[in-house]
Amino acid sequence: MKKFVFQSSALCLAVLGSPVHAQNNVTLYGIIDTGIAYVHNSGGNSTQITTMSGSLAGSRWGLKGNEDLGGGLKAIFQLENGFDPTNGTLGQGSRMFGRQAYIGLSDEKLGTVTLGRQYDPIVDQVQPLTGDNYFGAMFAPPGDFDNYDNSIRINNSVKWVSPSWGGVTVEALYSFGGVAGSVGSGQTYSASAGYNNGTLGIAAGYMHIDYGNARLVTRPASSADSLFNSAVNSAYASARSVNSTRVGGQYVLGSVTLGAAYSFTEYNPDASSAFTSSEKYQNASAFGIWQVAPNFSLGAGYNYTKSSGDSSAKYHMFSLGADYNLSKRTDVYAIAGYTHASGQNGAGEAQAVVGSYDIDAGKSSQVITVVGLRHSF
Repeated sequence: MKKFVFQSSALCLAVLGSPVHAQNNVTLYGIIDTGIAYVHNSGGNSTQITTMSGSLAGSRWGLKGNEDLGGGLKAIFQLENGFDPTNGTLGQGSRMFGRQAYIGLSDEKLGTVTLGRQYDPIVDQVQPLTGDNYFGAMFAPPGDFDNYDNSIRINNSVKWVSPSWGGVTVEALYSFGGVAGSVGSGQTYSASAGYNNGTLGIAAGYMHIDYGNARLVTRPASSADSLFNSAVNSAYASARSVNSTRVGGQYVLGSVTLGAAYSFTEYNPDASSAFTSSEKYQNASAFGIWQVAPNFSLGAGYNYTKSSGDSSAKYHMFSLGADYNLSKRTDVYAIAGYTHASGQNGAGEAQAVVGSYDIDAGKSSQVITVVGLRHSF
């Protein structure tokens, strides 16, 4: 990705009219990703043809920078805006910088501490080891109920990322719910650990999301965004909390990368919830990526999801992808996914949902294909 880097020391001098002693730089960057999609079974209708944004990578533009404070210490920041290039609207609930917005300090020996709206540690460490990292939403579990495809970000959060200790890194996050009179209401906390030596990568993590004390807020109300975006888990939007554990790994064998992941996610009720038994989801996934040529790759993936407790649904999902680089900054791609659902989803018959597109099929099966173009700057 080509980035435009602005040395801003001179700018600061002009604006502030005072000497600047530390080296500072700011980077402007972005991605525009859009395509044409065919959906078989959407809301009970058999055919839908539409434009679709962010299939391989969410469209965005952002600013990030650092200031060298000396002695191995830096001040850092990042502001990242998500948008839909098909209609120009803001993403992530129409937030100006809905993807990321944080400031922090980074030390070579002690690690990095950041404050703001940011990704949880599992997304940082486990997601890069899954098929989602290569072919996006089409390789995520149906409905992204476990945040496999980073459907959520965490507000009001403090995150620490360790330096690399021989390839091992550790992360921890805590987010304040901010509800007066109930410190735990709306809080989120998460931790993860990972190892990567370039050939082998493994990581695991845990996250707890509290969706609010029903006496004080209307659920879901949390420092985390809502996970309840499709028929796969929308019947459990009144959950008091969600606990999720994920583990993933990948191994590079020359031009082939193979990986697998597992998650266990539990939606917990209380007296104010619309369901009484904890809803549990288990997901097992596997993928393979073949770098056919330096500018051409192929991928295949499979997700098996099973729910238990309050419901008894099963989902089988198959994914395929091809990506061709026209240049260092522009590529064209074709991806396809098929999901078959059976059983009950807590509100009736289970509906098929492909990946994290969150399009309810209204039927037991769904197919989505996308041909798209992505440009990075």
